[in-house]
Amino acid sequence: MKIPRIWAWLALALLAILLGVGARFILVPALQPEPAATGSALIGGPFSLTDQTGARRTDADFRGTHMLIFFGYSFCPDVCPTALQNMTVALDALGPKAARVTPIFITIDPARDTVAALGAYAANFHPRLVALTGTEAEIRAVAKAYRVYFAKVGEDGDPDYLVDHTSIVYLMGPDGRYVAHFTHNTSPDELAQALKRHL
Repeated sequence: MKIPRIWAWLALALLAILLGVGARFILVPALQPEPAATGSALIGGPFSLTDQTGARRTDADFRGTHMLIFFGYSFCPDVCPTALQNMTVALDALGPKAARVTPIFITIDPARDTVAALGAYAANFHPRLVALTGTEAEIRAVAKAYRVYFAKVGEDGDPDYLVDHTSIVYLMGPDGRYVAHFTHNTSPDELAQALKRHL
């Protein structure tokens, strides 16, 4: 009895599938499960910079307290002073709990933000504000770790250049890991309420 052509084709297709599945188990190693996602944002990392008193400071100096970090520069006309003032008012609103948060300002303009310049600038904000500067390479490294963008705006050689930059306030935990972030114009009340939830 002659087998209809369609059945012959179906038998060949089935045989090809079975051979393919068998070859997969023989020739291809078993897939390893993907590592479970931690859900942690890849923001932050070690740094070693110089504060407004000339002292060398590292991220390890702030272990045990939350860090409230903002990247900016002292010549910034509006965004930076707004963010730092909001941080100051929010910390004042926390009362004694504010001692568990260290406000940190990291310059992205180390050419102009010397130790002396940062000392004068930081005095306008929270008395515990730590203002940090460093070499160009050190600043680029810490900005990269915190996913912060910055770039000069203006003509080369112009002493009054501006710097375009990410304007985010980062809250890092006592272990140095990312907890949350806010915009530069998050109101002091909103910021204080958010900090209370994390302290």
